[in-house]
Amino acid sequence: MSALKPLVAELPAFDRKFWDGTFRCTQIGSGSIGGKACGLVLIKDLLAGQIDPASFPDVDINVPTMAVIATDCFDQFIAQNRLAELPFEEMTDDRIAHAFQKGDLPVELLGDLRALIVQVKTPLAIRSSSLLEDALERPFAGVYATKMIPNNQPDPDSGFRRLVEAIKFVYASTYFREARDYIRTTGTKPGEEKMAVMIQEVVGQRRGDRFYPDISGVARSYNFYAFEPARPEDGVVTLALGLGKTIVDGGIAWTFSPAYPKKPLPFASVQELLKGTQTEFWAVNMGKPAAYDPVSETEYLVHANLSDAEADEALYTLASTYDPERDRVIPGIGFMGPRILNFAPMLVQEQFPVNELVKALLRASERAVNAKVEIEFAITFQGQRGERPQARLGFLQVRSTVVCDQVVDVTVEDLSDPRAIVASDMVMGNGTADDLQDIVFVRPDKFLAMNTPAIAQELESINRELRDQKRPFLLVGFGRWGSSHPSLGIPVDWSQISGARAIVEATLPEMNVELSQGSHFFHNLSSFRSSYFMVQHGRRFGINWDWLNRQPVVSETEFVRHVRPADKVEVRVDGRTARGVILSRTRDNTSQAKQ
Repeated sequence: MSALKPLVAELPAFDRKFWDGTFRCTQIGSGSIGGKACGLVLIKDLLAGQIDPASFPDVDINVPTMAVIATDCFDQFIAQNRLAELPFEEMTDDRIAHAFQKGDLPVELLGDLRALIVQVKTPLAIRSSSLLEDALERPFAGVYATKMIPNNQPDPDSGFRRLVEAIKFVYASTYFREARDYIRTTGTKPGEEKMAVMIQEVVGQRRGDRFYPDISGVARSYNFYAFEPARPEDGVVTLALGLGKTIVDGGIAWTFSPAYPKKPLPFASVQELLKGTQTEFWAVNMGKPAAYDPVSETEYLVHANLSDAEADEALYTLASTYDPERDRVIPGIGFMGPRILNFAPMLVQEQFPVNELVKALLRASERAVNAKVEIEFAITFQGQRGERPQARLGFLQVRSTVVCDQVVDVTVEDLSDPRAIVASDMVMGNGTADDLQDIVFVRPDKFLAMNTPAIAQELESINRELRDQKRPFLLVGFGRWGSSHPSLGIPVDWSQISGARAIVEATLPEMNVELSQGSHFFHNLSSFRSSYFMVQHGRRFGINWDWLNRQPVVSETEFVRHVRPADKVEVRVDGRTARGVILSRTRDNTSQAKQ
């Protein structure tokens, strides 16, 4: 049992001082501070006690300063503006967000917000912390909104308005479609959820018109996608330049095992490495604001590229350079050539102990939570080029990870079973399922990256129909499920495929992306114990497309087909070996036309 689920924390009252007050973590209101804030309260005192400062003398480790608006303020806001009466099921997310923007925050809250914004002149993250968020069985990772504001306006009134708009946006996200669908799967009614809001400093530094950390990271103490020689219990770390939105939205980032930080990712060539590593990053926009859009999560964010980061002198400890004359990738950026964001100066040359830091944080978090964990953090370097890096690590989140302990044996021979519809030795999850009869798959003959947004919409319609019929299903598609970038896969959110009990992520020669690690999307899937199969084209095991195409068709759209075999299929996943197989109940798999 996680320590997070029963935790009830109460912070010192906000004293209208954010930076120089007595406490770094304070509370506005008298209600609950929600699951995410409770997790940070739990961990903030343990960091100092469990991580020896002498082990990392050049790193300041802390939970960023925050003030939490408790759930009683949310209740007052909803009640006084009669927002619970809105027909949420008939409204789009944008309409809901606009309706919330028209509401007035409680008068009691406004004075504290005004006092806060007058003294704080650096970017702030307005983050959700609901009652249900980050509980053991249902983590709600990424379901609710976070909005960052630059907070650099010369007049307090403008900054105050932006803060108020951001809080209302987070409140509104409690009722967005994805959140409503997610809440229902937990057996809770959407109206029973309550939202606390964290106002927290953004870890980073200003570089011209951009504000961002050098590194954002997500680390798990258990890795469902371990590559040999790494084991699942070795964990996994994903790092990215800039804000963590790149990682949690399923964008391109660098993934490694803490047990083997120097082991390169399995790219077949330098050309694949150049295409398969991060080239863009997110930052807070400190320059000329974009068009006014208070219902957009990215209203005050900007995209930048590696050239921008190099001009900002942010790549020295992060990037390597490709030398075409010698056809080699060399850590560092000491000479001209294409930059590759593989974090080799830290992971290979050990210029900064990021790997040891992450391992220490994971150990401390596991002891605190008494479970396998996922953590989020951000690192900012200080000092001049050529000096020993001084850094600040902001600990942003801890949540427990569901790891099923059911013993399931799947052997290599099982993967070659003639009844196998799908077989893989790269599977997330553990356990069995024998109640699936519906199969929904993206048609490989119709698949193009340019069509992925349309595919997501078609899947949403089929998912809604099967969910209403209470028919769980097997889902098969290409590229990264849940990627925010359509060129990397199908950009669904969790609610659009929430009825899938087993999910297959396949690659094609024209959609050959790395595995999906680090996104909130996958944390939520694992929390519902859905099996997740990764099938790479050209490998020994794969998908029996011939069998799938012979099954009776229930419905078909331009890009998606829904079939229903005569008998249910069986899903078996061995989490110890990452092997999994999906079997038909009949022996009609005479044609093994596998991907």
